[in-house]
Amino acid sequence: MNRETMQEMRPFLLLWVTQSFSALGSAMTSYALVIWSYSRTGSALMTALLMVSSYAPYVVFSIFAGALSDRWDKKLTMLVCDTIAAFTTVLLLVLLEQDMLQLWHLYLINITNGLMNTVQQPASEVATTRVLPRKYYQRVGGLRYFASSLNSIMTPIIATAMLGMAGMRAVAVFDLVSFCIAFIVLAFCIRIPKDRDKECVQESVLKSAREGIAYLKGERGIFGLILFLAAINLVASIYDAAFPAMMLSRNGGSERTLGLVNTVIGISTFAGSILASFLKEPKSRVRVIYNSLLFSMSTENFLLALGRTPLIWCIGGCLGWIAIPLMSTNLDAVLRLHVPEHIQGRVYSVRNSLQFFTIPIGYFLGGFLVDWVFEPIMEVQSADSILTRLFGSGKGSGAAFLFFIIAFAGIGVCLYFRKNRDIWKLEHI
Repeated sequence: MNRETMQEMRPFLLLWVTQSFSALGSAMTSYALVIWSYSRTGSALMTALLMVSSYAPYVVFSIFAGALSDRWDKKLTMLVCDTIAAFTTVLLLVLLEQDMLQLWHLYLINITNGLMNTVQQPASEVATTRVLPRKYYQRVGGLRYFASSLNSIMTPIIATAMLGMAGMRAVAVFDLVSFCIAFIVLAFCIRIPKDRDKECVQESVLKSAREGIAYLKGERGIFGLILFLAAINLVASIYDAAFPAMMLSRNGGSERTLGLVNTVIGISTFAGSILASFLKEPKSRVRVIYNSLLFSMSTENFLLALGRTPLIWCIGGCLGWIAIPLMSTNLDAVLRLHVPEHIQGRVYSVRNSLQFFTIPIGYFLGGFLVDWVFEPIMEVQSADSILTRLFGSGKGSGAAFLFFIIAFAGIGVCLYFRKNRDIWKLEHI
């Protein structure tokens, strides 16, 4: 970047770096709690409910949260939401110190954090739009995924090291320190322009929410794209629920293996985000979105299902995630270029409810299917059965069987929505 570009992007870069650091602390806490939960319950479903409790309020209240976000000061909204989320980490730390932490405490903490994220996310999206010139949308999409992928690399490495050397308390303290840095920079070093559309401040929350819904009703391409991502999210969240159960319990799996595969996924996403940051605008953003997801669904799940060693699982993680930043960058650009800025908060909130409502459903289904369907099926298989030959035996083989099924589900979703003509019309701005 030259000096002029750096100057124009300075507010975003400050926000991006500090918020990404805070996100690293939060991700480390979530990662450590998954290990903590599964090591105590041995249940994929009970562990998956951690994410259900986080996403459920996000989905239920997002449709109103964006309307509120459009009415409220974006900077203050982000600061308040982050502060409340930090208090839940303090509570977690106190419960750990008193040796009183229970699984139901984590569900309540995740519900609170889910509510805060519900309001903060649309505010953050609009804030990003306001501090950036239009010409940097493509580059910023890649930079944001760069931060996400870097966090994916560092989370299992740092969290595993901290858990081994100092325990869960050290992870929680790191989370709080990262929050404090992000809070100070946002509060005192970043100016986010005020609302340009004063009418939305005068509207009722329900009217604002209805405007977001009305916009999507009239934009069949955007609506179709959201439904496509909702179906993908269902498959992906089933994957997310089954992944730790297989990595922690299958032959060849362990906490170290889980960390290794997650690190490879992070490195792959990191490489993809760098590529997305420097590639020129594609001739067809929609085609990139489709092809990236189809490639991901056609590779990783099969290798996770049929592989027996960490090496094969790492290759699967690499192939499954390296193209995702390209998809995300072009999806982000399509939305920002088509949705008018003054109603982005309202539209994004409705988008969140529609696109992400399948995530808690998928987490629940994934945990349930592993514990109550696929693991029991594999337990009764003989040593020479075809399922045993394909997926192995012992705990974790049922999760592998489930990965094989969702591979076909993901491919089917991509092929079905590829025929949607309204989505293809988004090529024309």
